[in-house]
Amino acid sequence: MTSSDALATGTFSMKSPYGRRAVTLSVAAAVGGFLFGFDSSVINGAVKSIEADYTKEPILTGFVVAVALLGCAVGAILAGALSDRYGRLRVMFLGAIMFLVSSIGSALTFSVPDLIVWRVIGGIGIGIASVIAPAYIAEVAPRQIRGSLASLQQLAITLGIFTALLSNAVLAGIAGSADNVLWWGLDAWRWMFLIGVVPAAVYGFLSFTMPESPRYLLARGRNDEARAIFQRLVPAADLDKTMNELIAGIENDRKNKSASLRGKALGLQPIVWIGIILSVFQQFVGINVIFYYSTTLWQAVGFDESNALLVSVITSVTNVVVTLVAIFLVDRVGRKPILLTGSVLMALSLGTMALAFSFAEGSGQDVSLPGAWGPVALVAANLFVVGFGASWGPLVWVLLGEIFPTRIRGKALGVAAGAQWIANFLVSWTFPELSAWSLPLTYGMYALFAALSFVFVLWKIPETKGMELEQTETLFVRKPTQKA
Repeated sequence: MTSSDALATGTFSMKSPYGRRAVTLSVAAAVGGFLFGFDSSVINGAVKSIEADYTKEPILTGFVVAVALLGCAVGAILAGALSDRYGRLRVMFLGAIMFLVSSIGSALTFSVPDLIVWRVIGGIGIGIASVIAPAYIAEVAPRQIRGSLASLQQLAITLGIFTALLSNAVLAGIAGSADNVLWWGLDAWRWMFLIGVVPAAVYGFLSFTMPESPRYLLARGRNDEARAIFQRLVPAADLDKTMNELIAGIENDRKNKSASLRGKALGLQPIVWIGIILSVFQQFVGINVIFYYSTTLWQAVGFDESNALLVSVITSVTNVVVTLVAIFLVDRVGRKPILLTGSVLMALSLGTMALAFSFAEGSGQDVSLPGAWGPVALVAANLFVVGFGASWGPLVWVLLGEIFPTRIRGKALGVAAGAQWIANFLVSWTFPELSAWSLPLTYGMYALFAALSFVFVLWKIPETKGMELEQTETLFVRKPTQKA
């Protein structure tokens, strides 16, 4: 069977020359996800030191941790319009520069206000990367493997989380504690931030070596350049058809250039609300509590600093492994069944954590779990990571790259990602105060959102497996109960 035949019959795979090229470009774009994950967890090892040296109060600590997410929301909202105007690669480079500057500034911080500024700057860079990566991957990936390639964004996020937690553990181990001086007169927790310079530089370098999105080039009238890129991504027999379909779609978009996100449903089109609600549910289950505060949490239930950091690293490894499982299954099983299964597992594990912490003794930093409840909470937390990492983590990014009509994709993806960052901010900011008030109720609330996410997917999300981007719009116009 030729590559063209394979594509036509749906057996096209990552092993074909075209698939390998698409994988290479998708991996490069997904480095933005690595920055996202790294930034999400690098603060983990520094939280207690920042509170001891600067913030002093849990509510201010939570704000410093979470304030980067407001920058992420701004970056995500701006990224769509900027990338449509200047191209995906230039905006990638801008995001890399902002994260690099933030890493250096955070490492050299001398007060709460300046740390907030550096965190916001880095957040804007991460927000940009969170939109550009899935958009670029969706635009270069063949439909038969688009789900797997779009899932690389989440895999990169999990690898970024793992790298941040591992480097935190190593640096604290070398220094003896995150508060101890390591090299050049800088405390270990400051080096945790400074390490971020490396992935930022790699991301910036890649923005000069990757080809521009062919869809963007066609939209700008640079057809010859787009064709040259597609020649390496699409079998020759399908090249003209692919080009003609995209050009026709772009011409149709120009006729509808006044199209906006506005609609009758509370001011936005229903499809935009679906993207927003998916994004909010992804965060309201509380996943980033595990990666922002896990070290502090496990210290509170009996682990010393080194063991708490080690447990956090183990959790991040689990996250990487189950994301690989999701990548393997997403184009075989489909999006909807995986999301539903993940919602069930998250609800059960979060409910178990709520039950375990209902037996906690003490309060604040002196809380402890008696008997077997400590191990039960640890196992439940890791099962929660399994449920999230194999479903809602990667698949929300897949769906956000698929569900929006071409004419509003950039804007809608930016709004949905912005909503995700705002939801992330609310969860991250409120957790220290909520946990001091009642951990059982806090985890019980996250469990409720996980249960509601099951209902939402069952009710509103149709299957998009194996469909062209241009076809998915019709699924969300008609009732999702119709057979896709």
